[in-house]
Amino acid sequence: MGLMEFYKPLIVMIVLQFTYAAVSILTRASLLEGMNPRVFVFYRQAIATVVIAPIAYFSRSKTTRCCIGWKSFWLIFLAALIGVTISQMINLEGLYLASSSAGSAIFNLVPAITFVAASIVGYEPINIRSVRTIAKILGTFVCVTSAAAMALIKGPKLLNANLPSSNSILLTSTESDNIWLLGCLCLFASSCCWSFWLIIQVPVSRSYPDHLSLSAWMCFMATVQSGVFLLFTDPHLEAWKVTSYLQMGSLLYTAVVGSGISIFAQSWIIQKRGPVFSAMFNPLNTVIVTIFASIFLHEQIYVGSAVGALGIMIGLYVVLWGKAKDLEELKEQQQKKMLTSHKDQINTVQILVDEANMNEPLLVKHTNKI
Repeated sequence: MGLMEFYKPLIVMIVLQFTYAAVSILTRASLLEGMNPRVFVFYRQAIATVVIAPIAYFSRSKTTRCCIGWKSFWLIFLAALIGVTISQMINLEGLYLASSSAGSAIFNLVPAITFVAASIVGYEPINIRSVRTIAKILGTFVCVTSAAAMALIKGPKLLNANLPSSNSILLTSTESDNIWLLGCLCLFASSCCWSFWLIIQVPVSRSYPDHLSLSAWMCFMATVQSGVFLLFTDPHLEAWKVTSYLQMGSLLYTAVVGSGISIFAQSWIIQKRGPVFSAMFNPLNTVIVTIFASIFLHEQIYVGSAVGALGIMIGLYVVLWGKAKDLEELKEQQQKKMLTSHKDQINTVQILVDEANMNEPLLVKHTNKI
């Protein structure tokens, strides 16, 4: 039983990576079939709201119920705008223009970008003399350099060399390269938005600590935001239509599994093993997506893409190693504080006992009754 409890988080994380890979591939398949990326974001968030909101409402008790004030409302609105609406829209544009494997690889930049952003706002301590800090800075540099190489350097084709690119059949080589670069830039911007969303979660969680209700509010606000954006960019109802079972299945899967079940699974993993353990499995998603995309979507794999993805993975693990050492030091400091507090309590009790003994008379007079 103990062995199963030890391996359960590992099994859940591996299953989650296959789940995320399916989300990426199904989304790109829907986009290649002609679905509007902005419409996809709108329907995905609307379905997620319908699924999560009732669960959040009926599962919370009266003691844990939070009231949303103006400060919480605007923080959640900002988080939904940056981390959901803008991030997902430009991410889907990048998936369509580049590839699902490139999207998965560039998403590995999130820990490095988050480290830089957290250092700027003061959430991440920087000590240039520390090996951990040097490792995080070096890993961040390797990640960013590898992502740039992945976007700018293609090289020879490794897989599906004889097949034309799905989004560049009628384009020249230069136009195809420009589209690839634009797609990678969109994916990089989406990763930056997601990193900023992680930073914003700190004040949001303090202001509104009910996480399940927070997810429902965020999905609802993202639905409204993307809907308003759609009214201005795609006012014609033809663009809002779902034209195939593949598109409908992709929407249901990404909304229920990608935005619903995965939230609970990730929360459970972080509670059991911490955020570093969860982030360490991101490169596995890149490998799974690359293999499945080359098989099912016939995506072309280039030498530059493979080398860049490998560099991102190496840089990611260097950053995560530094973060793991930070967590170890934090745990040691907490243990030292607990030991110090325990010793202080013992010393206080001892002093009180000594004072009580000093108040007792040294000689006790005994009277004998005759």
